[in-house]
Amino acid sequence: MNQRQQQPNHYWNASLYDSRIGFVSEYGKSVVEMLDVQAGETVLDIGCGTGDLCRELSDRGARTHGIDYSEEMIATARDKYPDLSFEAADAHAYPARLRFDAVFSNAALHWMTRPAEVIRSVSGALKPGGRFVAEFGGKHNVGGIVAALSEALRGFGVDAAARNPWYFPSVGEYASLLEAAGFRVEYALHFSRPTPLADGERGLEHWLDMFAAGFFDGLTERDKRAAYAETNRLAKSVLFRDGQWIADYWRLRVLAFRPPGADEER
Repeated sequence: MNQRQQQPNHYWNASLYDSRIGFVSEYGKSVVEMLDVQAGETVLDIGCGTGDLCRELSDRGARTHGIDYSEEMIATARDKYPDLSFEAADAHAYPARLRFDAVFSNAALHWMTRPAEVIRSVSGALKPGGRFVAEFGGKHNVGGIVAALSEALRGFGVDAAARNPWYFPSVGEYASLLEAAGFRVEYALHFSRPTPLADGERGLEHWLDMFAAGFFDGLTERDKRAAYAETNRLAKSVLFRDGQWIADYWRLRVLAFRPPGADEER
């Protein structure tokens, strides 16, 4: 089994995530609006990170349960929100003990490189007629950043394509997977969302530390810093404007429903 078929071996820095990558939860609030949760509904949050959107959903009256592959992120979520329910789990094979009214996910599914398995987990966690609302990286996501780091790493003998941990599908590709699993896809949108990174000149460095560290595995600290600097140089003319890095994000947003008679058909 190759690296891309496995759960990404990615170390999540919960402190950096909360202090420098706050845009993830902030943009996720619009996905919460799309979910339109009703008081008393049960919601499973896949890839809940440090729990901010579980808190948002709970404040709107939902009973939430958040799961994340990273034990560090879950530990931080439990510390921040001790009144909420969290669990370290792999969404590729999540044995839901309860059925939920809705499954929600923000900025997480592109880390899960076996999407059909994740969709099976979503289906198994939903009540018949339940809804699935998600946003994650779509086709072309961070293409400019990846092109720059790929060229930079070539100088250090690293094949970046072989280390790419992400799954960025098109609308057609992902909708087809949902339909093959029996979902009714009501809405699917692929859109560009240029995303400002915090901390001025250091913004891209923080992004690389948080999301792309695996590309630089095996480099000495000196070579890693040199590769970062070269990535910055190559990307700057395209992605740095008015003193700020702008990540070239493309997002895929979906709303799908598990058929009301799904259990009876099995």
